[in-house]
Formats: sequence, structure tokens, C-alpha cells
Amino acid sequence: MSIAILKTGALATVQDAGRYDGAQWGVPRSGVMDIPAWLIGNLLVGNEPDQAVIEITLGGFKAQFETDCLIAVTGAIAPVTLDKQDIGQWRTVSVKAGQTLRVGFAETGARMFLCVSGGIEVPLVLGARATDLAGGFGGFQGRALKAGDALPLGEPQGPAPHASVRPPPRGDFLRILPGTEWSAFTIAAHQTLLSEAWVVTPDANRMGARLAGLSLPLAQPLEMTSHAVHPGVVQVPPSGQPILLMADAQTTGGYPKIAQVIRADLWRIGQYRPGEAIRFIEVTLGEALDTLSAQRRWLAQLETQLKWRASRST
Repeated sequence: MSIAILKTGALATVQDAGRYDGAQWGVPRSGVMDIPAWLIGNLLVGNEPDQAVIEITLGGFKAQFETDCLIAVTGAIAPVTLDKQDIGQWRTVSVKAGQTLRVGFAETGARMFLCVSGGIEVPLVLGARATDLAGGFGGFQGRALKAGDALPLGEPQGPAPHASVRPPPRGDFLRILPGTEWSAFTIAAHQTLLSEAWVVTPDANRMGARLAGLSLPLAQPLEMTSHAVHPGVVQVPPSGQPILLMADAQTTGGYPKIAQVIRADLWRIGQYRPGEAIRFIEVTLGEALDTLSAQRRWLAQLETQLKWRASRST
């Protein structure tokens, strides 16, 4: 059982939740850039929610299935067809061997996720199937997918709900907490960070995105040794233009950190594309924790509903 990659677009990789225990060894987290889309997509095809999927950046993807299976395409909104017939997204779709899937260019958002019943069956490396592009391991042969690849599929794990889910709205803001070096920046820098729109530059990838806007000055020169960083950190190099770290971010850095995107909003980071504007809004630690709890309750309720519906379909 396999899926043949015919076209990848800008970037397509095999990803799962990533490696959350590798930072102490200098191993980046990697993993999908949109956890809710990955989790819901797996549930829609009857997988346990930890299976590997194909993450598609911006679209332009094409693949042919060599076996009957179920699929769901979640994440950013794009035209999706099966043998040139529109099949929509965020829903369970039955596929016959020989059919061809096309994912067009994203109309809103940046990353789509192709979830297949049984999951993408690549080996576990350091506890995950996620691709570490910089390290060249994990995923499919440790690299981005290319035309001609044949990805093995696992055995289907259970009944599928044959359902659809309304995608969560990305929103216009990223909620942040003050970073470790917040107080090292001027009051004007704080106000600028929270009042201005920050444009995602073309210098953006899975490691991070350089943002363009007014300069964020330090109150005084600051010398720092390398220290731990992780996805969601907003760090500011000497240019004064912030860098937003993403899933493949390195584990250490030397720039001061002005802010941290709250965990519940990390999935939104991956759905901004070059040219779009990001706005930040500050929240309290209590609000960040409440938001994360609410998101986890929503996902848990959705998982329960979809599994109940799957059980009724047997």
C-alpha cells in the first residue's frame, strides 16, 4: 500500500507531532505546523491522532493512490480535487486505487495536511516520524518529498466517522506573553510591537519568519550568551526587526526575546504566508492558560464525538 507523489509544490514533508524531548540534545521539535488540523484530519480518517501525515506548503501538490483508502485534507483553504472532481476539505473522503488528488494553491492560510487512513508508515526516529530538514533525518529519507517518491501507508486502524468538521478561524491576532528580555527593550519598542502590523517577509520557512516593520530598539546595548529558544519565541536581532521562531527552530539562540506566542496560538503561526500582516496582542499568563485549557477541551470533545460517530458506522 502506498501513495505516489507526482508533484510537491513549494514544500511537502512527512510530519507528526514532533520531538518534544529532544531539546536537551539540541534536536529541534519539528512536527506539523498546525496541530489541530493534523489531529482532526487523523480522526476524520479513523486514525489514532498521532499518525504521520503529509504537510503541504502553499499548495501545488499532486499524488496518486495505489490502494483504496480514506483521506481528509485539512488546514489552509485551497481547491482540492479527486480525478478533477471537487471534494472539499475537513471531511472524510473515500478514494479508489488509481485516483489522483490535486491540492491547488492556498486561498487563505499557508499549510494543508493530507491525512490518509493508516497514516504515512515511515520509521520512528528519536521517537517521532517528523522530518527534520536541517538534520536530514526522520520523515521520508530525512528530506522534503519530491516527484517520484512512493510513500508506504500503514494498516487502517479503525472505523472512520465519515464526517465533516468546520475549520477553526485563524483570527487576526497572535496572543503573546512578555519574553524573558521584555524589560531590556524601550517602552516605545513595547508600544510598537503591540500597535503595528508586522509583515511576513519572503525570508520565512519552517524554522522561522522574519517580520518587517518599525525597529524595536533595546534600552541599552545587551550582550547575551546562547540560551534556549523554542517555537513561538519572538527574538530581535541587532537590526531591530523581529524573527518569529517556528516548528523547526533551532534549540539555542543569542538574540534577546521580546515576546512568546502563547501555546494555544502556535498553530496560527504556521498559517501566515509571506506578504500577510501579523498583529500581536498581550495577554496575562492566566488568560494564556485558560485559552489553552479551552482549546484542549474543544479538541477532546471533538475527538469523543468523531469516535462515537465512527463506532456507529460499523
